[in-house]
Amino acid sequence: MLLLEVEGLTKYFGGLAATQDVNFYIKEREIVGLIGPNGAGKTTLFNLISGSFVPTAGIIKFKGEIISGLKPHQICRKGIARTFQLVELFRNMTVKENVLTASFFGFSEKRTTKVAEMEAMEILDFIGLSNLAGIIAKELSIANQKRLEIARALVTKPDLLLVDEAIAGLNPSEANETILLLREIRDRGITIFMIEHVMRAIMGISDRIIVLHHGNIICEGKAEEVSRNRKVIEIYLGK
Repeated sequence: MLLLEVEGLTKYFGGLAATQDVNFYIKEREIVGLIGPNGAGKTTLFNLISGSFVPTAGIIKFKGEIISGLKPHQICRKGIARTFQLVELFRNMTVKENVLTASFFGFSEKRTTKVAEMEAMEILDFIGLSNLAGIIAKELSIANQKRLEIARALVTKPDLLLVDEAIAGLNPSEANETILLLREIRDRGITIFMIEHVMRAIMGISDRIIVLHHGNIICEGKAEEVSRNRKVIEIYLGK
């Protein structure tokens, strides 16, 4: 089943096209990688899907329903959650408080604090941060701050998780742990669409890879196909 469908998606900032006539789909339970050089439009695409930006043209469908133009909280409550390239935590709140805040944001119905706290601790236990629940977020290591961002997204119970550079900046051990975590998330039935610059990681984990350049998709396919594509090689290595 197609979970996400993007058709003719275009976003202009003034006269500059950040994305232009972008078309792709994501199936349920896939891990799809999104790569491209800096400025290719990758984060803009995430911002369009999550509702931070409104498209200039084109549509976004989620579970067959058009969601382009909805507000971020409306899109979140339909089942799409995201992390950010630059960690966007409530830095002076505890780990647990960060996840609790996300929990209330992600649901439209009234929820008791007791239920929210229980679900927050369940997610923190899954992520591996339950022993740090009382720590102030800014005191966490970068690796754990990125894990906390994932926890905040997961507590909203998404069907689609947008992951923006969760591995970049981590040491090899931390990177491997994050790759394992993302696979465990997919095994829970959550589809993942991820941006990443660490090629070894994204090539190894993705079912398919989409390559974006100057706001256009120039290549799409399995990792081995993408890695042999002449245009992709030229963009990353030069002619």
